[in-house]
Amino acid sequence: MAHDRCPIRPARPEDAEAFIGMMRALAAFEGYLPRFRVTARDLRTRAFGPGAQCGILVAQGEGGRLAGYAVWLVQAFTFDLRPTVTLKELFVDAAYRNRGIAADLFAHLRREAECIGAGQITWLVLPTNVGAKRLYRRFGGAPDSDWEHWRLALPEVSTEG
Repeated sequence: MAHDRCPIRPARPEDAEAFIGMMRALAAFEGYLPRFRVTARDLRTRAFGPGAQCGILVAQGEGGRLAGYAVWLVQAFTFDLRPTVTLKELFVDAAYRNRGIAADLFAHLRREAECIGAGQITWLVLPTNVGAKRLYRRFGGAPDSDWEHWRLALPEVSTEG
């Protein structure tokens, strides 16, 4: 599944500006752009270094341009005493779609999960995102009918002064 034009690699702090642009595009696609708050500075603080709060893979396109990304979190252990990897975001820039990049990103994420001994990978899919569902099914993924997705929205807290 490798593509010479779009190798997959871990994100670097210098990717933050381009990465934020793709995150905003995903936020627009998924309908939460008005609530999107992440900045390049936030990303550099939270995603890199010894205290990194997530993992990020990027697909490197022509001329160094980022073509896509996958962001994931690790829950140290659950019922089986193995980590659970949660795919938070998978996105491919419109100019790079239909080249197998999303599949490459997911395959690399799967290898990362296997390397840490994860027992499962979990993720959410918009009900209307047929293309994403088709991709995940190709990898053996399926909806989890055992659980309902719930949430509790909390009030925004100011981080200023």
